[in-house]
Amino acid sequence: MKALQIAASGMSAQQMRVDVVSNNLANMSTTGYNARRADFADLHYQQLARPGTVAAEDGTLLPTGVQLGLGVRPAAVSVVLAQGSLTQTGGDLDVAIEGRGYLEVTLPSGLSAYTRDGALKRTGDGLIVTADGHQVAPGLTIPADARSLSVNAAGEVYAYFADRVQPELLGQLSLAGFTNEKGLEAMGSNLYLESPASGPPLQGTAGQDGLGTLRQGYLEESSVDAVREVTELIKAQRGYELNAKVITAADQMLAATTQVK
Repeated sequence: MKALQIAASGMSAQQMRVDVVSNNLANMSTTGYNARRADFADLHYQQLARPGTVAAEDGTLLPTGVQLGLGVRPAAVSVVLAQGSLTQTGGDLDVAIEGRGYLEVTLPSGLSAYTRDGALKRTGDGLIVTADGHQVAPGLTIPADARSLSVNAAGEVYAYFADRVQPELLGQLSLAGFTNEKGLEAMGSNLYLESPASGPPLQGTAGQDGLGTLRQGYLEESSVDAVREVTELIKAQRGYELNAKVITAADQMLAATTQVK
């Protein structure tokens, strides 16, 4: 009986759906996190009688045919792109992106990664880095005697000093956009890598070429909707239970078959 394999594929799909929901709920407080969604597709079909097959000598065609589905498979776990709400922190190096775009980060391997987590820090040498210590492009260094910092909407970073009236421009934080943001490869720690599906990064200035602007003193919250995720969790649980019932029913049918005398 194919019902056992079909129901098993359904249970596996619902289990994966629960895994995605649980990861979303676990990241409700992760800065700049976008919720994920599990997408599924039906498996190939067994064609017992193809639609349009000649069914009689007079040329009558089967209008629908007989096609038996063989279950379900995972198609994708896609990112639901949405702007998270902004929370005021007041930190000089807390920067939220309003709109599209990612900050570029240089990994220890020399590769570039991208993030929307604007909770930036500075090292003992004054270099602006992420919370994990990765350098933020283009590699700005804050002077040790700087009294405060200012980051405008275009990403220009100014340092203020106690003995000067005018601030000093240290450089400009750039943003990167992608043709297909959903194609970025997540690597954890709020970082993404370029992939063939995402296309190459399109470097630009904040506020130009469709990129968002920067807001100092704010952080972007997770875009996870707790009510939606709990609803998805209930639906996945019910789907799992229904597929389990199919397996029970198929088992009882097989048991009845073996008892036939």
